[in-house]
Amino acid sequence: MVNSSHEAMHRIFQEYPGLFAGVSEVLGLPSIQPASVTVLPTDLTEIQPVERRVDTLLRFDGTESLLLAVEAQSAKDPNKPASWAYYLAFLYTKYKTPPLLLVVCQDGATAEWAARPVPIGPGWWASLTLRPLVAGPHNMPFITDPQEARADPALASLAAITHAKDPAVDGILKALSTALQDVPEAVAAPIIELTTQGLDSTRRAAEFWRNLMAVDLSFYKSSISEEIRAEGRAEGRAEDVLLVLEARGLDVPDEVRERVTGCDDPDLLRRWLTRAVTVASAEEIFADGNA
Repeated sequence: MVNSSHEAMHRIFQEYPGLFAGVSEVLGLPSIQPASVTVLPTDLTEIQPVERRVDTLLRFDGTESLLLAVEAQSAKDPNKPASWAYYLAFLYTKYKTPPLLLVVCQDGATAEWAARPVPIGPGWWASLTLRPLVAGPHNMPFITDPQEARADPALASLAAITHAKDPAVDGILKALSTALQDVPEAVAAPIIELTTQGLDSTRRAAEFWRNLMAVDLSFYKSSISEEIRAEGRAEGRAEDVLLVLEARGLDVPDEVRERVTGCDDPDLLRRWLTRAVTVASAEEIFADGNA
């Protein structure tokens, strides 16, 4: 309950803003001599809805309960520390449970930036200090032993995702693909899909992973696995079209080659392959104008 002493303890600063200078001196803080002081509205309620959405939020209960907020960060963003501080303060207010922020990055510069403590307050006294945990290429392990990957496929997958830009990621991906051959499909399928999605921004690593999946894990039926196999079939049929044209001694211009290899329609590729056997020039396989 708000009582008169509660009111007096804060309202005296509204009535006498210069009081803070005296308090600062008593507390051993730097002298505060502002040019002006403005009394602001005290209602911090947000009238307009503001979307603030953490990427993933988990609650761990046991000997010690905690909330884990996980944020994926692909680049430096000067606005993020303020948002992260808001998330932690809100979570602590709502759940009365200690919150922890984990930021996952794919490049060293972003990871280094995200890991820096951010003091919130005047330079001489931080009322709050934001201190995220960061997982990235600077501290995630290179798991290149299939047995180690088999023991914790999720950790191996995250290791591959965070090291996606490092050419040495091939070793992690090989170990993971080998390990997944010996685990139940219910375990392997989500790992395959999440790894595929996590590598999507790094073309070389993504293509290497997809090639591994097409060969090593052809028996899995997940949507990503089916997509990989479909892509593999389309690529093989495109190569067949070009091989037939070249075997017949026909000149294959670059624009024809690019159009064929860029096509992912199996039915159209099949028609082109049929025509490639009889056409007088490579361009004639497109006779009906289909792309």
